[in-house]
Amino acid sequence: MRTGFDNEKYLHMQSERIRERIACFDNKLYLEFGGKLFDDFHASRVLPGFSPSSKLQMLLELSEQTEMIIAINANDIEKNKVRGDLGITYDDDVLRLIEIYRSKGLYVRSVVLTQYQGQGSAAAFRSKLEKKGIPVYCHYRINGYPKNISLIVSDEGYGKNDYIVTTRPLVVVTAPGPGSGKMATCLSQLYHEHKRGIRAGYAKFETFPIWNLPLDHPVNMAYEAATADLNDINMIDSFHLSAYGVSTVNYNRDIEIFPVLNAMFERIFGKSPYKSPTDMGVNMAGYCIVDDEACRQASCQEIIRRYYETLLREADQEASEDELFKIKFLMNRLGLTTDDRRTVAAANDRERLVGDSCAALELDDGRIITGKTSKLLGPCSAVLLNSLKVLAGIDHDTLLISREAIEPIQRLKTQYFGSKNPRLHTDETLIALSISASGDINARRALDALALLRGCQIHCTTRLSKVDLNTLRKLGLQVTMNPVRSVKDVPVL
Repeated sequence: MRTGFDNEKYLHMQSERIRERIACFDNKLYLEFGGKLFDDFHASRVLPGFSPSSKLQMLLELSEQTEMIIAINANDIEKNKVRGDLGITYDDDVLRLIEIYRSKGLYVRSVVLTQYQGQGSAAAFRSKLEKKGIPVYCHYRINGYPKNISLIVSDEGYGKNDYIVTTRPLVVVTAPGPGSGKMATCLSQLYHEHKRGIRAGYAKFETFPIWNLPLDHPVNMAYEAATADLNDINMIDSFHLSAYGVSTVNYNRDIEIFPVLNAMFERIFGKSPYKSPTDMGVNMAGYCIVDDEACRQASCQEIIRRYYETLLREADQEASEDELFKIKFLMNRLGLTTDDRRTVAAANDRERLVGDSCAALELDDGRIITGKTSKLLGPCSAVLLNSLKVLAGIDHDTLLISREAIEPIQRLKTQYFGSKNPRLHTDETLIALSISASGDINARRALDALALLRGCQIHCTTRLSKVDLNTLRKLGLQVTMNPVRSVKDVPVL
């Protein structure tokens, strides 16, 4: 994949931008951190060259100045709200995030329970955190939030919230997911700091949409596809256009809430430091794109990938027709069809030819490799082995894994694990390949070529098991699959 993004430049520019914003206030900045702080694979897919851990690396450059607050909505704890990507509850994710951030060298100061009303599960979680030595603060529900400005910015509003003690210039407020109260936490702290004579500032860090790319740029449209379930809509920031005569992009929720935020700033400070939602942001990603066409192509692939992902979720009754319609609409605006994902056309064509499930993988140089279902291997296992042969310069007819190595695994699956499918999953195939590599030079060469699959595209004409999907993702492959057994049953654009 062509590199479209300069990650080193980004780390430098982004950390400098945040330092500049800290200096604009009394050396105290509350930074609302949206999206994923690490493992941001969406950003790495649409901006080839962006490291999934870029934002974490950037904060580590500021680690001596930085402390972190994790916000979690008490109602989400009570409802056992689950992160869809990880399958764990928000409260468990808070513990996970604390452990990860601390292990990386970031200072996690405290946790704040927002919308706290004495909920039983939230109170128990508070006790659990405090037993671990983690300070916990409570912010309470304010009637009429966010429009009743006179109540919100008063001793009966933000004034009732616990003041979160902080000691460093940059306070990053993050959360396990949306709706956790990050912005309200920042604004409550501004109110309390102001009462203590400290002119603290607020800024927002969001990678997408990228404010200095056009509204219809595929990178920004890919963000709309990624948030189709939230119905986020990219818009021209009318406040910025009016104030400066410059067209910038933001998303609907920030634009809609800005007049309210502005009124809060004016009530706290006497004068708002910002004239637009764009002013509040500190994102420098748009300045670090070095190959616009590479990012456009990658983003188009991401939109198609999101289409297939939403097809799967709709089949499982986890996504609405509106989500699918929105992504179809984005594809139509860009003139995209599913065949623009080359692996889709190749896998579907191969299935029609052989009459069984197939997979196709696009290598870094554009070559398409296919694999079909056999008595020994599933389609993804087959295409992985075929691709590794090509990458390692091994003849296609060469056996990398002997039948003697495969049969014991099949026997274990069927006789002892009760599986009706004797074919090897991708993880089992790679284990068998690893065993073979100890005594076979070709198997060893194939195994050494695994790293070359990172970033490649793959499509399968049948739904993959969680085991196969997780294995392919661990290899760094960008996966799509048909949601049903037969190609002819899949909606095609």
